[in-house]
Amino acid sequence: MGGLIHINMKYIYTLLTATALCLTACENKPTTGQSGNTETAREQQVKVPDFSADSAFRYVAEQVAFGPRVPNTKAHAACADYLVRELERSNGKVFVQKAGVKAFDGKTLNIQNIIAAFYPEKTKRIMLCAHWDTRPFADQDTKDQDKPIDGANDGGSGVAVLLEVARQLSIQEPEVGVDIIFFDAEDYGQPENSTYPEMKDSYCLGSQYWAKNQPTPNYRPYYGILLDMVGGYHATYAQDEVSRAFAPAFVNKIWDAGVRAGYSSYFIFKQTPPIIDDHYYINTLAAIPTVDIIHHDESSPSGFWTHWHTHEDKLENIDPQSLKAVGQTLLTLIYQEKAN
Repeated sequence: MGGLIHINMKYIYTLLTATALCLTACENKPTTGQSGNTETAREQQVKVPDFSADSAFRYVAEQVAFGPRVPNTKAHAACADYLVRELERSNGKVFVQKAGVKAFDGKTLNIQNIIAAFYPEKTKRIMLCAHWDTRPFADQDTKDQDKPIDGANDGGSGVAVLLEVARQLSIQEPEVGVDIIFFDAEDYGQPENSTYPEMKDSYCLGSQYWAKNQPTPNYRPYYGILLDMVGGYHATYAQDEVSRAFAPAFVNKIWDAGVRAGYSSYFIFKQTPPIIDDHYYINTLAAIPTVDIIHHDESSPSGFWTHWHTHEDKLENIDPQSLKAVGQTLLTLIYQEKAN
């Protein structure tokens, strides 16, 4: 996954102070399945579209073909145009939020947060998001650390799943509206061995900008889901502490949907420490209860996918079945959600 890092002590104190926000952010408690109440007969009977793993894998490959999608590069600009075209092809109402943000190395990054509304007339809405940029350096690798990575999983996988979800939305209308956001400059965070002065909140620059400058005033989706590094082999998705603190009921709702969709081996009911990702800033700055679906690997020193921030983050290490597990879970959530 992209700019995710284990939360350090200064963030833990911030998190503990801000946890009270979840009491108001999670006012509407959803019905849960495995972790609580059983789903209604209506939810069990509704027709859920079939998520295409092959289509999602193709979306990963098409992103990787542009090369590393680092802000201020031609590959980045070309990929942005591609993402807009694909979302519009799926009948999304697209808006691109452009801005200049300052990175840890003093560079101004020309970012594009790409936003698409599906069925914008519907008042009850679910927000789905992922970052689409890639890491400009392989700081977790043992070689070529100064070169950018392909970002097939870290960036590419979450975007690919949401592009396939968008395609399904264009075919079958759900009861609720859906907003898809591709955040930029998530992965331009400061490396641990950086010689630059320490910059606080150096990751997730696109989502921070969006949360502080929302293009839709008073935007209040029912809840949000963030995808990051969801395409690796042998993937498992655990429940991080930030998600549990700010959106506990929705964590249960999502993991229960994963079980109903047939992917209990992927969506594990395991609690993990807090991490800094786009969902942290969506929760703390925009007060939208948002849950992170990310690859948790206990065998990895970082706790993330084993190829995190290395040059092995490439297409051959993407598993279509992991994309399917996450995508089918999202479709189950969307199409079993009632308008009221």
